[in-house]
Amino acid sequence: MSKPRTLIIDYDAGNLRSVQRACAEVGLEAAISADPDAVRRAGRVIFPGVGAAGSAMRSLTRNGMDQALKEVIADGIPVLGICLGLQISFDRSEEDDQETLGLLPGTVRRFRFDHPELKIPHMGWNEVRVVKPHPVLAGIEAGDEFYFVHGYYPDPEDEALIYARTEYETEFASAVGRDNYFATQFHPEKSGRVGLRLLAAFAGWDGRC
Repeated sequence: MSKPRTLIIDYDAGNLRSVQRACAEVGLEAAISADPDAVRRAGRVIFPGVGAAGSAMRSLTRNGMDQALKEVIADGIPVLGICLGLQISFDRSEEDDQETLGLLPGTVRRFRFDHPELKIPHMGWNEVRVVKPHPVLAGIEAGDEFYFVHGYYPDPEDEALIYARTEYETEFASAVGRDNYFATQFHPEKSGRVGLRLLAAFAGWDGRC
């Protein structure tokens, strides 16, 4: 049996089947696995997740999945982070005051505001404004909205890491990346046709910007 081209990392952070179904919609064969060696053998990797930073990091480190992820990124394999996957890619999260993977420099911060109409967590559809071109964002147009569910947001140390921004009381980075790693704060698998366009672009991405 041939190995699947794409592997979805299972680290007890949920939402995996919806990611797998969305991949199938764009013709991307994807398996779900908690095996670090399967991650190392994959042709491309999706690093999704919902939940809390602390429990996610404990799950990743328990069987060495954190190291496997770092290895495939170092090897140039295209990797897509989604939501919690994006958040724990940075150095630290204010959620649980948790040291995270350190794939990208920066801190994930908690929304802090008191607004009568804007709730925390940020949940629902919001515009994603592309500020720098990237192959994974090639099909995204001005005004396109994606689905968000999060109470924390990334604050990269380097502006060059930011590919898209979103406004929710404050403006925050909603898509970030470096080299063969790209990540979104929103959920493309929950974002209808526009989300499928993004996943299709990831399916064709060779890891170069």
